[in-house]
Amino acid sequence: MPLHVIVGAGPVGSATARLLAGRLEKVRLVTRRGTGPEHPAIERVAADATDAAGLAGLTEGAVALYNCASPPYHRWARDWPPLADALLSAARQTGAVLVTTSNLYGYGPVDGPITERAPLRADGVKGRVRAGMWRDALAAHEAGEVRATEVRGSDYLGAGTQSLLTVAVLPKVLAGRRAVVPADPDAAHSWTYVHDVARTLVAVATDERAWGRPWHVPTAPPQSIRALATAACALTGAPAPRLAPMPGAVLWLGGLVSPLVRELRETQYQFRKPFVVDSTAATTTFGIRPTAIEDSLEETVRAVRGGEDD
Repeated sequence: MPLHVIVGAGPVGSATARLLAGRLEKVRLVTRRGTGPEHPAIERVAADATDAAGLAGLTEGAVALYNCASPPYHRWARDWPPLADALLSAARQTGAVLVTTSNLYGYGPVDGPITERAPLRADGVKGRVRAGMWRDALAAHEAGEVRATEVRGSDYLGAGTQSLLTVAVLPKVLAGRRAVVPADPDAAHSWTYVHDVARTLVAVATDERAWGRPWHVPTAPPQSIRALATAACALTGAPAPRLAPMPGAVLWLGGLVSPLVRELRETQYQFRKPFVVDSTAATTTFGIRPTAIEDSLEETVRAVRGGEDD
């Protein structure tokens, strides 16, 4: 039975572990505290993934090593480099395919739908971190040292996910309260379902066509924050959502006291105008079609209301 090693038990790591276990694959899930979903096929291991030698030992014999880790948002510049280096080193030592879960930050602002061919031109700290991780992995791949690929999604939908929609909008509007959001609530925006991320990770891990390049997760057509909030309220019988855009000056002031709010300044371009991902390459190559946004939103709403923890 093939072994798959996953680092990180957040929504993506847990969904990937469950998907592989459901296919009767052997899964080793690595986190600092040994957390993750319970399943006979999932071995949960407590370990520090920044320990390259220790991680290589845990990855020995694996067909793939999945980077599903998620350091605190405001500590990416400090926490990601040693973790990414350890994962790359473990893949280099063991021969496991390195499959990294990433996002669209590395591109920076892009006019029009974003494809995998767009250059990595981010000028923000977090965008440069993500772009640097891929460049390092790609360089090692092209040198014949590893086999690597990267899967990129937009803001997540699904149980347990954290995004502007799930954290700042839905909890308030579903309770009938007004939500002030640092965004244009009517701008088209792509939302990626976390289970579609898992499906894509598993597909690219063992398909040679996937290695040596990034892939966008198959993602449903874009929807504005207002459209999703309205649909969510309709699902629960809540009144129509009341949304108001947060002025940039207010966001700047909030960043003076909150590290998390301060980090949101860098990605404002993603929410003040249309932000759309083109995922046709993965759909065409692997036959993965995105989950209908109505279904992913329904799961998200149940989780926000506390009715289901995926």
